[in-house]
Amino acid sequence: MFDTKIAIVLRNNLPSWQTLNVTAFLMSGITGQNPEIIGDAYKDRSGNLYNPLSIQPIIVLAAPEETMSTIHRRALERGITASLFIEEMFATGHDAANRAVFAQYAPDDAKVVGIAIRADKKIVDKITKGAVMHP
Repeated sequence: MFDTKIAIVLRNNLPSWQTLNVTAFLMSGITGQNPEIIGDAYKDRSGNLYNPLSIQPIIVLAAPEETMSTIHRRALERGITASLFIEEMFATGHDAANRAVFAQYAPDDAKVVGIAIRADKKIVDKITKGAVMHP
């Protein structure tokens, strides 16, 4: 049904609260880059309106630290714009501080805890090779 795939890959040793936090942040980046993935508002039988959601399924995967670095590198090599969350961002409290700490790292020293991509299905599968379904 979709030519593209959305995958979120999380480092496999994060506490639950960090897993959920990173997933939310990463998906907001995918949505910001691809607003067309948002469908129509939901309406219940009583007529209450709810926010529209993604029209496309999202797969959530897990990987060890070394694989996270490899996935990050593969995305960069293929020119895929990704959402990226690094470990140091947990110590900040707002967007400007997140961007400031993020700017202090390069791909070779970033401690990636989460990455989200949306691209052609085959490309996403190649980039995320080595990751497994999140438990």
